[in-house]
Amino acid sequence: MNKRVAVVTGGIGGLGTEICRALASAGHTVIAADLGSRSDRIAEFEREVDGLDIRFAPLDVSDFDACGALARALEAEHGSIDILVNAAGITRDVTLRKMEKAQWDAVLTVNLDSVFNVCRHVVEGMAARGFGRIVN
Repeated sequence: MNKRVAVVTGGIGGLGTEICRALASAGHTVIAADLGSRSDRIAEFEREVDGLDIRFAPLDVSDFDACGALARALEAEHGSIDILVNAAGITRDVTLRKMEKAQWDAVLTVNLDSVFNVCRHVVEGMAARGFGRIVN
């Protein structure tokens, strides 16, 4: 198996961390892309995955331009992004009757728009190389 480069959005918590572990255990280089605002959470993640080929990259998946900048930086460093797992997601624990428009917008932006924001910036390279995997 070739060593592939995998990006996991929402990579530093729960399911995202487990996806990172599984990909690294399969021999891939993994970049866990997630919000960089909580240094304690990042440090805990780095302790949890110590010894595996996983590194953290700060990313706000709701920011189209930031997603493009990260994709370009990773391609410059690694040559390609071969696997993308869109695992970033948020909830707002309120009923529809109590939900504010801003809460609805935030959920859709992170859970849906982010898929486009990241995929759009990696799919051309995957197509040009004739290889790529995207998991949503």
